[in-house]
Amino acid sequence: MNGSSRIVAVLGPTNTGKTHYAIERMLGHRTGVIGLPLRLLAREVYDRIVSMRGPSVVALVTGEERIVPPRTQYWVCTVEAMPEGMGADFVAVDEIQLCADPERGHVFTDRLLRARGLHETLFLGSDTMRGPIAALVPQAQFMRRERMSQLVYTGSKKITRMPPRSAIVGFSVENVYAIAELIRRQKGGAAVVMGALSPRTRNAQVALYQNGEVDYLVATDAIGMGLNLDIDHVAFSSLSKFDGRRMRQLAPNELAQIAGRAGRGMSDGTFGVTGEARPLDDGMAQAIMDHRFTPLKTLNWRNSDLVFGTIDALIRSLEQPPTGEHLAKAREADDLMALKSLAEVPEVMARATSGQAVRLLWDVCRIPDFRGISHAEHSGLLQVIYEHLHERGHIPDDFIARQVRRIDHTHGDIDALSKRLAFIRTWTYVAQRNGWVRDESHWRGETRAVEDRVSDALHERLTQRFVDRRTSVLLRRLKQKEALLAEVNDKGEVTVEGEFVGRLEGFRFSPDKSAQGTEAKALKSAALQALAPHFHLRADRFYNAPDTEIDFTEQGGLMWGEHAVGKLVAGADPLKPQVEVFVDEAAGPDVEQKVQRRLQHFIDRKVAALFEPLLALQRDEALTGLARGFAFRMVENFGILPRADVAQEVKDLDQEARGALRKHGIRFGQFTIFMPLLLKPAPTRLRLVLWSLAKGLQEFPEAPPPGLVTVPSVKDAEPGVDTMCGYRMSGERAIRIDMLERLADMLRAKDSRTGFEATADMLSITGMTLEQFADLMQGLGYKAERGERAKVKPAASEATTGATTEAGETGAIETAEAPGAEVAAEVSAEPASEDGDAEAAAGDAPTGAEEPELEVFFTFTWGRTKQQNRGPRRDQRSEGQQKPQGEARQGRRDKPRGKPQDGERRRDGKPHGGKGGKPAQQGAKSYSARPPKPEKAIDPDNPFAALLALKEKN
Repeated sequence: MNGSSRIVAVLGPTNTGKTHYAIERMLGHRTGVIGLPLRLLAREVYDRIVSMRGPSVVALVTGEERIVPPRTQYWVCTVEAMPEGMGADFVAVDEIQLCADPERGHVFTDRLLRARGLHETLFLGSDTMRGPIAALVPQAQFMRRERMSQLVYTGSKKITRMPPRSAIVGFSVENVYAIAELIRRQKGGAAVVMGALSPRTRNAQVALYQNGEVDYLVATDAIGMGLNLDIDHVAFSSLSKFDGRRMRQLAPNELAQIAGRAGRGMSDGTFGVTGEARPLDDGMAQAIMDHRFTPLKTLNWRNSDLVFGTIDALIRSLEQPPTGEHLAKAREADDLMALKSLAEVPEVMARATSGQAVRLLWDVCRIPDFRGISHAEHSGLLQVIYEHLHERGHIPDDFIARQVRRIDHTHGDIDALSKRLAFIRTWTYVAQRNGWVRDESHWRGETRAVEDRVSDALHERLTQRFVDRRTSVLLRRLKQKEALLAEVNDKGEVTVEGEFVGRLEGFRFSPDKSAQGTEAKALKSAALQALAPHFHLRADRFYNAPDTEIDFTEQGGLMWGEHAVGKLVAGADPLKPQVEVFVDEAAGPDVEQKVQRRLQHFIDRKVAALFEPLLALQRDEALTGLARGFAFRMVENFGILPRADVAQEVKDLDQEARGALRKHGIRFGQFTIFMPLLLKPAPTRLRLVLWSLAKGLQEFPEAPPPGLVTVPSVKDAEPGVDTMCGYRMSGERAIRIDMLERLADMLRAKDSRTGFEATADMLSITGMTLEQFADLMQGLGYKAERGERAKVKPAASEATTGATTEAGETGAIETAEAPGAEVAAEVSAEPASEDGDAEAAAGDAPTGAEEPELEVFFTFTWGRTKQQNRGPRRDQRSEGQQKPQGEARQGRRDKPRGKPQDGERRRDGKPHGGKGGKPAQQGAKSYSARPPKPEKAIDPDNPFAALLALKEKN
């Protein structure tokens, strides 16, 4: 060695620029070698030197990568791969304090003792190495470098409260993944860096962090070995690690090595703990901040002067103890364990009989256990490789091809890809060894290509799992206060900066439901900021939209197309509801007011159109006295009043008042006072909404389907809801009020004292079976007695009950439906007999041996007491109802009492007034003013008894 060779130990804490200083010194020499602790760091330094001197003079040599140009001047290597005996002008070893590492320390100690440059040698590391270096390398000079920024302990923080540009450190793969997953949900994502990653995957992950796509880094202690990243804060999720043999607490200097990654250059950094890690005690925290640690006294050492005569001799040389107080025997490394295992295999012992064979076996045993499956599994693979090399001098192409082919897949999850990456590293290492494969160039390129493909796939899976790109992009843009660009497609899907963030439903933004917590907040914040111009454009389009594009729901919602844009709320006047709009606050007051005005115009016009008869009644100032009061009651009840509720008011109305009210379409029915036009489906639907608002209901009742004559009664319904629907509850079903009035006309002609049966017309207009009709009649106050009798063959002309439509019935009355808009409910025909036997042939009389076919019938009689609602009395019968057709009227000719009403006809069908009488009002319908008088004795319980008795007296 040249006597002028200079050995310098450059010692100090992290962020002192030691590695940068070594690179500058190396480039000042013609040739140089620098050894680095990690493959990742070696790649980083290689890229830096290539950028300064070009790739033609820089080599990269690691266990799995070998780039050696013909005119190489500078060698960048892992410490294990540093070439020996090259005679380079400059040699440097980084992180020299790893001499004390229990796994790799003996390699660093060997470089400390034997690696020298012809002109200059540098050892870079912690100040704790000053004592051992001074003792083992007496000629070494020392250079102290101070940290360029301060490092401050900030205590414990939750992971969810980590500041941006933080690195959270875990000491197991499971721990790293769990932390990264939590940060993705809370902060938008994190990059993941582990020592087991390939340089390609690691660089891609670091790029996510360095480029600002994510603000958080989750890593193992690999980041403590010289990786230069822009980290402001380092948090330890644990203070212990598994060192390959056992769990142990990290020493203060180890924590300092990692914490020192915070604060680069002149920027100060902070460190602390998180998760389950307990806070550091004051003494340890202060020692890390002041860079004061217990000096190292002994270094791990293993003999490098090996004997290759036999396997036993090699093992003895490897286990030789050190001499000197500063060296301690290293624990048994993986390569020595593999050698001992193979030494027990007879086939291996039979082959390793020469020094050359033993040296080859040792080289094979030094293949790292990248896979980490088990010691036995690793030894088995080494045995196969050794046998191929010993027998053939190389590994067969077909054998290595099969191994590589099994690994060359990019499907699967993170764990599967990580295993493949570990497996391919074994064959990448094998391909880098000189002479182990026939076509070194091919297999080095092939294994590198597979590693790159698997690395890219692993990076993609890591990013998919631990990085929400859209959230990270939007957070970065928000932080930079840049204008965000939003796009909304015809389905309402919103993308901001090309990332899907949710949907615009009307004037409210609905974030993507897959986003949660902080992610959801970030999406909404970015989206609302970007959607500001879209809200104004949409408001203009909505304001000019026709009413046909807007509608209300049965629960009072206001819809624009398929999106809710507001809801109705009660106003001071039931017929003047107010509007509450659904507009995001970010849209601004102008948009909100425009939407509110448009919706108010819509509902005002809708009420005016559907309740035009009612509003005309309300505005009619010609109505005075009792008529005006009754009109107010009609308006108050949205055009429908049960007659029992206003019996006295109706009785008090004179004929002139009634006539004035009838001009507005009010019909005085036997059971209900109503306006037929308001029974149509559209007014009914709106009436239910307005009534529900006035009542303050939380859940609004829904209108029955259009066209049904009867519907099932709703149990526990809000009182009055059947009336607002245009129905009257009667038993298990409710019947539409206009059809009930038609039924009442038919019932008035029947003898309710002795009883009567239902006719086909009654069943037809109600659309019911006989059993259902009986229940309906009982709901109206009639008694229904069930009976059976022999069935008589119906005449061919008799109609059977069944499904009918109102439009097909005879004797049509004023209908509340538009032509063709209503169809009566389907009904089941009454069975021919109770047991369903319908085999009797027409005209066949039952024989004595045959049972007669029976049919069910019901006899109806009036059954209400005085306390119950009255049946069809004269003062409650329908005014303006058509006189029933086809009923017996013999034996009496009643004289009309009092002045006949306009439009009524005499019993002979002629207009009232005789020859000289005033003709009936033109256009009036034919109505009966009184019920027919039965010939039988008057039933005192009949609701018409009092009226008929009075007539008999007259």
